[in-house]
Order: sequence, then C-alpha cells, then structure tokens
Amino acid sequence: MTQEISKDRLDLIFALQKGLAEMMNLNRYPSDVEGRVAALCTAIIHEAVELQRTTNWKWWKKPTQFNEAEAREELIDIWHFVVQASLELNLSPEDILKQYKRKNQINRDRQKNGY
Repeated sequence: MTQEISKDRLDLIFALQKGLAEMMNLNRYPSDVEGRVAALCTAIIHEAVELQRTTNWKWWKKPTQFNEAEAREELIDIWHFVVQASLELNLSPEDILKQYKRKNQINRDRQKNGY
C-alpha cells in the first residue's frame, strides 16, 4: 500500500514537471537529448551549489543560522531538474524505482565488502 501511494506521488511529480516543461519557452533549450541532459546537469550542479551555500561549509568563517526552508527550496529546484532529466531519458517512475533498487543493492554489497 505505501509503495503504491509513493508511486502515485512520483507519477504526479512527473506529470507536474511535464506540464511545466510544456509551458516554457524552449527556444534556447538544446534540440538533442544529449544537449538537454548536459544542460540539465549544469542546472543541477548550480542548484547544488546554491543548496551548499545554505550550509556552514566554510570552516574558516563564523557560522550563521541554518535556514532549512531555503535549503529545502534549493533541493526542490534540484528535483525539478532531475525529474526533467528523467523525462528526457524516457525514465518512468517505475523505471526509476527499478534502477534505484538495483543500484541500492550494489551500494549495499559494496558496503558489506569494504568498498
């Protein structure tokens, strides 16, 4: 039951992202899949830097109050681009779950074997 609810939510996220993409002016968006994935990677990297900037990673600087709401917003920006990249690569929520489980098992095996 929980897996079905989660699947429905991921389906909804994908549908919302597809609808957003259909609203956008894509004149400057690359026309080929590789170019689009490369552009999305750049966007993900920049959003990850924005997320990192919400943290006190600079050990030489006086720490400030962590703004969790701002960090969450940056993380959701990353999600937008990750979901769009998934759409560009024709990955469905079911595909993602299958691939995630496969890679998760590899990572677990690596941890067990001293990777």
